[in-house]
Amino acid sequence: MNRQDILSHLKETPEVSVLIVGGGVNGIGVFRELAVNGVDVLLVERGDFCSGASAASSHMAHGGIRYLENGEFRLVREAVRERNLLLRNAPHLVKPLPTVIPIFKRFSGLLNAPLKFLGRLDKPSERGSLVIKIGLMMYDAYTGRSTRRAVPRHVFLSGRKALEKWERLNPRVVNAAVYYDGAILNPERLTIELMLDAEQENPRAQALNYMSMIGGMEDTVILRDELTDGTFDIKPKLVINATGPWIDLSNRKLGLSSRFIGGTKGSHIVVRHNELRRAVGDHEFFFENKDGRIVLIFPLYDCVLIGTSDIPVDFPEEAQCTDEEIEYFLEMIGRVFPGIRLTRQHIVFQFSGVRPLPRSGAKSAGQISRDHRIEVLSGDWTNLTFPVYSLVGGKWTSFRAFSEQTADKAFEFLGLKRVKRTDALAIGGGRGYPVDSNDMQRQIESLSAWTGVTRERLKVLFERYGTRAEAVATYMNGGTDRLLTTLPDYSLREILFLVVHEKVIHLDDFILRRSMLAMLGRLSREMLDELAGVLANALGWTKEQRQAEVARTLSVLENRHGVRL
Repeated sequence: MNRQDILSHLKETPEVSVLIVGGGVNGIGVFRELAVNGVDVLLVERGDFCSGASAASSHMAHGGIRYLENGEFRLVREAVRERNLLLRNAPHLVKPLPTVIPIFKRFSGLLNAPLKFLGRLDKPSERGSLVIKIGLMMYDAYTGRSTRRAVPRHVFLSGRKALEKWERLNPRVVNAAVYYDGAILNPERLTIELMLDAEQENPRAQALNYMSMIGGMEDTVILRDELTDGTFDIKPKLVINATGPWIDLSNRKLGLSSRFIGGTKGSHIVVRHNELRRAVGDHEFFFENKDGRIVLIFPLYDCVLIGTSDIPVDFPEEAQCTDEEIEYFLEMIGRVFPGIRLTRQHIVFQFSGVRPLPRSGAKSAGQISRDHRIEVLSGDWTNLTFPVYSLVGGKWTSFRAFSEQTADKAFEFLGLKRVKRTDALAIGGGRGYPVDSNDMQRQIESLSAWTGVTRERLKVLFERYGTRAEAVATYMNGGTDRLLTTLPDYSLREILFLVVHEKVIHLDDFILRRSMLAMLGRLSREMLDELAGVLANALGWTKEQRQAEVARTLSVLENRHGVRL
């Protein structure tokens, strides 16, 4: 069902069991849980899917080893389990990630955990070898218990062995620990595929981007189409507020007062620096900076992702990667690789988002729990006939567990029973994904013979879309195709497939969230113009609309991501 058909249906039939407001990973995770269990559900997102807080992640599927120090053992156990499930269910987008912790002291930090428990820790001492070794042993134990072991156990290296393995590493290291987490190569694509799976599973589950909630009263929620300014009255039995940092603002639009969120800003930069990229290899470096902040250097294709900050903010709309944060990121490289110098000229992309953390009295942002909870607003003291579930907190890795818990609460309210679980449910192009390189080769050979698409192109499609490459290749074979002049690893009909099947509305939807062109610094002005022409033909834009889309995208790139074309 296309967008216009969905809107026509809403006009004729405004009743829906569940309305989800917010199209980030938590909202879409709940959407999938409800959809695969047969619930009629509508999800609306005021911008594009995964364009808010969920788009500002560190690209990690991690169990949260540092939460052990906070005593959040249940959270670590849940996150490790969910990380392992992501590695199994979305192998095309989530890969095992060897992670290095360079260690500069041996016995420091032994009192961090007890002082945190007593509420007397203002700034933690630097974690030394002994503390990190104990933490990794506990982490391995959780990994082994959660599901069948998905990643190897940790390895502890002497300083000498570490310098032999990473020759650019700071010679002051006394040890280096190597453990495994997961890399989410393209979180935005993962979110899109979750949403598409849900709609394919259940025709009564529909998701709309560029549709905002503007108010509500009694039994009605008022939505506005951001493309036409048309309004729709929806009559839900239950509303799930999954707007992340904007939860309290969304509740106010429904006439409800809440103070659930006390978010913190996390910023990142992406750099193209061949020397640094060679130095990190296929390992993430996850370490404690001089000020005690846990930071990361993450290999992202041919670039390097560097982050992240953790700064309390009051207005999520104003979250930007500041000059101070950029200087912090550039300087922190010297902590691990003192011989490598980064400058602003190496930055190809920057981004910032607000974590939807619970309001807290913690002494520092790093001590605020990353756990999640459901806050229920209902009863006679509201002006609404339906309850509102606000999804507070959480982290990318554990979105499925949080979604499952939310859906179970919704089933209880609606008087329904769960009929299908998602813990073993493959996501998008992870369904039927090759088990090894030989299987990959067989699938590519077979698909090439079937579709006529070359093996070289199919290999690229598998890297981008997993087994959805079959649907993309079949579409490419259904009409005249050609490689783009400014982007020869994309073809015309590949892009048309994404536009037709993945709810692309604006040019920036494609370059920021259906692909990684912007984040990996691959854009040029000529490329943007060519892509605008492709989308104009697919979406029927006029010349003026095409020019407006280019102008809009240039503004988004410069103002939010520091990219000038």
